[in-house]
Amino acid sequence: MGRTRGTWNTKGTWLAGAALAAVLALTGYAVLSGDDEGGDTPAKGPSASASASTSPGPTYAPPEDWTEPDQWSALPRGKRTDDRGSQVGFPKSTEGAVSMMVAANATAIEGERSNADEQLRIYHSYIGKADQSSQNAEQIELNAQESDKALAKQVGVSAGQPLPAGAYVRNTVVGFKLIKKSDTEVSAWLLSRVVQKNGEMEKEKGSYTRTLAGAQWEDGDWKLTGDATARAQSAVQGQTQPRIVAPGDADFNSAGWTAIREAS
Repeated sequence: MGRTRGTWNTKGTWLAGAALAAVLALTGYAVLSGDDEGGDTPAKGPSASASASTSPGPTYAPPEDWTEPDQWSALPRGKRTDDRGSQVGFPKSTEGAVSMMVAANATAIEGERSNADEQLRIYHSYIGKADQSSQNAEQIELNAQESDKALAKQVGVSAGQPLPAGAYVRNTVVGFKLIKKSDTEVSAWLLSRVVQKNGEMEKEKGSYTRTLAGAQWEDGDWKLTGDATARAQSAVQGQTQPRIVAPGDADFNSAGWTAIREAS
């Protein structure tokens, strides 16, 4: 599901990693300028190259009329917060695995909180032990810093400075579609909404992305792993990928997405 650094698409639009670390496994890159556009993240394991590319999807504009999603899920919360501020301790269930994937793809870059901060948090909190190494952590941090430099330029501050008031980049998972599930491994497509605002008086811009995630039960919690992600990629090979459509679009239902409600 994801990666660490952004890239430029053929239209010259900046694409940034919503979650760099899971990154190498999870979150999608999204268009951070221009109109709403669908993005696509190829499946990559956490140990994959941080320079993995992403392909923008066709332009997507959410419909004006709301169509109630057929399927909703109130995912369970993690039992505790770790020392990096991440929700952990998810139940050993399919919903618990998906909830971890959602948490690992929830990022907020604003104020003094940088993309490098978020990607390293995700990496240490959610990536399986076999996929962690000092080299991977260093590469994730370096790539995230490059993304931060590009964002700083967009919002008009010097590299390393906090973002101006009202500026942010946020990634939120809004839907999922299961691929495979067992007691110890779960994989799913994730549908995310990424929004960016460059200042108090600027217009918020956003996009939707579709990413692939694979999780395994490890040491009493769910973790993203390269092996699970590779098996998920193999499972969907040759299949039609679910369309990138927002909740409320009639095609959201026909694509097989399940919308997410906040757990109580």
